Amino acid sequence: MEKIEKVLASGNTHATVNRDPNLQRGEFGVFDLKLTAPGVESLEFIATEPHPTAEQLFAGAWSACYTTVFGIAASMKKVTLPPDYSVDIKVNIGQTGTAWLLGAEFTVRVPGLAKDVVEKIAHAAHQICPYSKSVRGNIEVTTNIVTV
Repeated sequence: MEKIEKVLASGNTHATVNRDPNLQRGEFGVFDLKLTAPGVESLEFIATEPHPTAEQLFAGAWSACYTTVFGIAASMKKVTLPPDYSVDIKVNIGQTGTAWLLGAEFTVRVPGLAKDVVEKIAHAAHQICPYSKSVRGNIEVTTNIVTV
C-alpha cells in the first residue's frame, strides 16, 4: 500500500453522540449536521462548512458509521462509554510521485477509560464498520487514542 508523501487537502470531522437535540453550536457561516443510524441516537457534526469538500463528506459519512459501531463494539465488550466520547476523522488527499492517494487519521477520545481497553474497542469498531472494511488495504489509516 502506498502512503501519501504530500498532503494536498484534508477534510475533518468531529463526531459526538448528541444527548441534547436542542443544542446548536454552529455559528459564523457554519452549521451543525445531525446524522442518524438505525436504532442509534443522533450523531452530531459540529460546525460543518456550508460547502463541504469530498474529503469532508467522506470523513463525515465514515464518522457517522464508525462512531455508531464504536458504541456497538464497546457494548459487545461489556464496556460502558462515557457520555462525552468522540471521534475525529481527518481524510487526506495527496500524492506520492504522480499517484493520487487518500489517507485517514482517526483520533478517538474516551476520557476515563484505560488506553488498552479503548484500543481494543477501536480495533473492533474498524472490523465492524463498513467504511473501514471498504478501504482496508487500500489506504493508510492511523488511529490515535486519547483517554484524558
